[in-house]
Amino acid sequence: MILNSIVATRNRVVKGIYKHIAKPFFFRQDPEDVHDRVTSLGRRLGMSAITRGATSLLFSYANPVLKQQIHGITFENPVGLAAGFDKNAHLVGILPSVGFGWSEIGSITARPCEGNPKPRLHRLPKSEALVVYYGLMNDGCDVVKERLVEAKAHIPVGTSIAPTNDEQTSDYRKAIEEYVYSYRQLAEVGSYTTLNLSCPNTCNDQPFTDPKKLGELLAAVQKVKSSKPLFLKLSPDLSMENLDALLAVAKRYEVEGVICTNLSKNRKGLVLKDDVVPPKGGISGRVVQAQSDAMIKHIATHWGNTFTIVGCGGVFSAEDAYRKICLGASLIQMITGMIFEGPQVVSTINQGLVELLKRDGFSSISEAIGKDLKR
Repeated sequence: MILNSIVATRNRVVKGIYKHIAKPFFFRQDPEDVHDRVTSLGRRLGMSAITRGATSLLFSYANPVLKQQIHGITFENPVGLAAGFDKNAHLVGILPSVGFGWSEIGSITARPCEGNPKPRLHRLPKSEALVVYYGLMNDGCDVVKERLVEAKAHIPVGTSIAPTNDEQTSDYRKAIEEYVYSYRQLAEVGSYTTLNLSCPNTCNDQPFTDPKKLGELLAAVQKVKSSKPLFLKLSPDLSMENLDALLAVAKRYEVEGVICTNLSKNRKGLVLKDDVVPPKGGISGRVVQAQSDAMIKHIATHWGNTFTIVGCGGVFSAEDAYRKICLGASLIQMITGMIFEGPQVVSTINQGLVELLKRDGFSSISEAIGKDLKR
């Protein structure tokens, strides 16, 4: 009880500092510049046991009721950093100290990719959302692989892969070749692999939302031997009919999990409060929360335990995370909530989850998965 009170007080203090000092300072600056500086700082902090320990004192929280074994992987807590923040595996060393139970790097492409022209990252403060137009900027599979091997991660790290964002992959068969190359290179590196089917910011759209093409992709990928679980990252803009068609293909090829969801391109379907919204880029944050929750519920209801579900989209609080878990998600990912709430939100969510589990009479996080579907 005393330790919990200390952690809660610490988080309130850090949140106050972030809200009243750091966030106003950051939000006056270009978002990509801020992201790059934060990444550089995180990389340096992760290099030393002393700085990792100091960061843990400021941010970390642990409780055994949050621990899970999923596909043979141990997750100390369910909250992970989604792909798109640590694009090039620079933050693997520091993320456990911030309180994350796992992370996903990338998306990584077969060849180095400069991404789309700047500006390519925008904040929507009134909507508590981001508009992201990076276009899969990353150092390329070979470089990121070596960096991840050297990092010696202390939490599970997934590797998200996608085709390079250029005209060479306009033929979906070439895109499949690139997926296969990256999948082979990363076959035994990291804890699991995600095929990013749904990046909204590429010149070649999303060809693998077509079930036939997805079948060709999965057939090609699964010719490569790998002991890692395979996940698919899905678009929030899919119709439920299209979603079910894709899941039928995924089941046939024994895909283990799905991430619900990526960024949304569909501005007409979102409630955006800001006066100016950039026309290009996928939207994340609170405004995609309902789409993510609806997809989680649909998959859990109609596909049962066929897939491990990862809930991503609009996670700003323990209540947001718990709702996704109660709808059927086993794990949670976030980025935007941390940017708007501060880095202490990770431990705040985890501590809040423990209280919510206690309130509902559960002794472990796994007992709460899908509880709202069992009523």
